[in-house]
Amino acid sequence: MNTRFTTQRIYTRSNGMRNTFGNFVCLYCHNFVSAETAISGVHNRNHCPYCLSSRHLDLFEAGDRLSACKARMKPVALTLKHSIRKYARPGDGELMLVHVCEECGKVSINRIAADDVNEQVLGVLRASGALESGLRRVLAENGITPLAMADWPAVMRRLFGLN
Repeated sequence: MNTRFTTQRIYTRSNGMRNTFGNFVCLYCHNFVSAETAISGVHNRNHCPYCLSSRHLDLFEAGDRLSACKARMKPVALTLKHSIRKYARPGDGELMLVHVCEECGKVSINRIAADDVNEQVLGVLRASGALESGLRRVLAENGITPLAMADWPAVMRRLFGLN
């Protein structure tokens, strides 16, 4: 027996809404996380600043919160967001976290927030050197180049402004 749906729900987002999800408790470390833009420096907060774990919330674009998965997304690497500036130097770009969903395997990149624990960010960089080949292939298929320990100076410059 086939059930036919005669109506289709259409999801829209208000362009005026900035904090579309609000404060939350981390699925992994159970710490309270504030989604206040003034604290985190990002508009669509979806990862914990203490353990950097995320939750699979977005389906089509950042902040849409339409994913049905809702599983934990593990931080696996750091990458640089490609710059859209015409005359950007190679290696320029914003430092981003790479997350992989533990349930469905979706890969996403998220901005480093102002209140993220820097030691955790550097720990992700150290761990990214031991990524398995299958995960490296998936990241490459998604156009993501993980940073390695050789990129330590670039990461330090972006986190602390050190040369």
